Amino acid sequence: NQIRDIPVNESHALFENFVQASTCKGTLQAFSTLCRQLDLDPLDYSNFYSCLKATVCHWKVKALWTKLDKRAQQKVYNQNKACQGTRCLIIGGGPCGLRTAIELALLGCKVVVIEKRDTFSRNNVLHLWPFTIHDLRGLGAKKFYGKFCAGSIDHISIRQLQLMLLKVSLILGIEIHVNVEFVKVVEPPEEQTDDSPGWRAEVRPSTHIVSDFDFDVVIGADGRKNTLDGFARKEFRGKLAIAITANFVNRNTTAEAKVEEISGVAFIFNQKFFLELKEDTGELTLWLQKAKSLFGLGHLFASPSLVLPLKLFTVLLTFYRALRIF
Repeated sequence: NQIRDIPVNESHALFENFVQASTCKGTLQAFSTLCRQLDLDPLDYSNFYSCLKATVCHWKVKALWTKLDKRAQQKVYNQNKACQGTRCLIIGGGPCGLRTAIELALLGCKVVVIEKRDTFSRNNVLHLWPFTIHDLRGLGAKKFYGKFCAGSIDHISIRQLQLMLLKVSLILGIEIHVNVEFVKVVEPPEEQTDDSPGWRAEVRPSTHIVSDFDFDVVIGADGRKNTLDGFARKEFRGKLAIAITANFVNRNTTAEAKVEEISGVAFIFNQKFFLELKEDTGELTLWLQKAKSLFGLGHLFASPSLVLPLKLFTVLLTFYRALRIF
């Protein structure tokens, strides 16, 4: 746990490269470079954060350390000893998997996350609830993404959220392995000796070091794929909805920066408006267009079979033409 005497500006530059990385692979590479240059051991999960904090002590970073220290000092974590000695494997590096990993690390667990892909490509925009914003700000969200909740609407893309949580996870000593696919849980042998393996996971590639990781807890955070067998599950599937997304090039001009963000009028985000409307008119009517009707009118190209809604649609015709004209 010895700390190398690294010049402040050098350590800060390395840390800033890590903070500013804009892709999953870029973040992992920058983190690897940071650890190598500063002689830090990322596998020493219980001491890594304190060693990193002692090495990267530039004044610009101290605000982040203050936020993370404040979170870690909450009573529920018992000074990172509440779950000390517990070893956890998390399947899936999405927002839920990474946020769970952070919580377990704060509790004192040894945490390993495996993710099948090595890219964060989900640009879907999430509308954040107030308590979620408060939680993310407490993890230093603004340090990793300066535009976090800076507009009139509190939202963020899944990709940016993953990047943010990935960086916090690495700072807290969590192991992240990409291009690793979970296959199944491997039970320990019936006859146990001191050298016998515990619960393990079969992964692809089979030679990956994660296959030798003994864990006490396994968490499936791989979404609807849910590769963990033997667990009862409930699926909440909404009715088929068709959304239109127009992606325009952001040239970061002054005029574009002044454009106010609008979210449309949705009941869940503007309930007061709709309830007042219902009170004034006596009725609240929701108009929806069935996908079958859109298909019949030629507004939607669909697969030959309309039986499976998830395979129903790909390209909209009318609105696409209107957007091109616009």
